[in-house]
Amino acid sequence: MKLLKTARAFLLKEIFFGHLKTLSYFFKKKVTINYPYEKGPISPRFRGEHALRRYPNGEERCIACKLCEAICPAQAITIEAEEREDGSRRTTKYDIDMLKCIYCGLCQEACPVDAIVESPNFEFATETRQELYYNKEKLLANGDRYEYALRGNIEADGKCR
Repeated sequence: MKLLKTARAFLLKEIFFGHLKTLSYFFKKKVTINYPYEKGPISPRFRGEHALRRYPNGEERCIACKLCEAICPAQAITIEAEEREDGSRRTTKYDIDMLKCIYCGLCQEACPVDAIVESPNFEFATETRQELYYNKEKLLANGDRYEYALRGNIEADGKCR
């Protein structure tokens, strides 16, 4: 028995089999992606950068019901509203402090008209903190930029709503 243990230690059986295992993976298809140039699939329920959507006629969807502001656990959303000539309400100020936001998606779930949504964009790193204070104009620009993807995600997730 002692001779067998010495032979195993001398022949380095474990290292040999470890090298064989490594060599077997050398010829298989690679599972890593070259991130900045290749991107993996993203779920339709992914919660990324916030956006305000518009109706197809260009009018903003937000009706200033303030449900998203009320339900936000981090109190990251601030809304101010005014009344239009026709009696309906619209937002004059819609700010989100992305530094406070915990990306829970409750604002998106609370919105009765799908005005505030979280886009599939996860690449929004900034150099200063001030760039992470989103105002209404920036949110509407995000909505215009990702409208096609947002519409597809909402339709794909429609069965679960």
